[in-house]
Amino acid sequence: MKSDSVSSAAILLVDDNPNGLTARRLILEADGFTVTTSSNAEEAWELFKRSRFDVVVTDYRLHGMNGGDLIRLIRSSDSPARIILLSGFIGVLGLNQENTGADELILKSNKEVTELLRAVRKLAHQAPRRRPPAPESGSATAKTTRAKLVSRKSAGNR
Repeated sequence: MKSDSVSSAAILLVDDNPNGLTARRLILEADGFTVTTSSNAEEAWELFKRSRFDVVVTDYRLHGMNGGDLIRLIRSSDSPARIILLSGFIGVLGLNQENTGADELILKSNKEVTELLRAVRKLAHQAPRRRPPAPESGSATAKTTRAKLVSRKSAGNR
């Protein structure tokens, strides 16, 4: 039997591969989570701003804005959401918790399903992420980060 805290956990799942998105959604829903999906980071950011999510699971390589950019936006907001970053290129790209801002990194592999469920269950049960003390211009920092990402996207950089 699923505990109420797990079954009430809201997950935002982001992946531009429709097969991966559907498979992960079905796995998480079968485990009792409420899952909202997005096929790109821009749409995910809009969903994130409108709703409350306990955990965000995002692929790193996405068309347009990548998962790292999405994580930076989420971290620049005042959300206590936990974040899981998925990638088949963790080692190659040198991704880690410090340089991505993710709470967990999961390598896409034959162990991904087990690792994803373990990580989501763990993060859904943890107290919300503590926010660092905001400087007086904290909201300006978030706006600056968003502006940089938007201008980078407009300039065609990925």
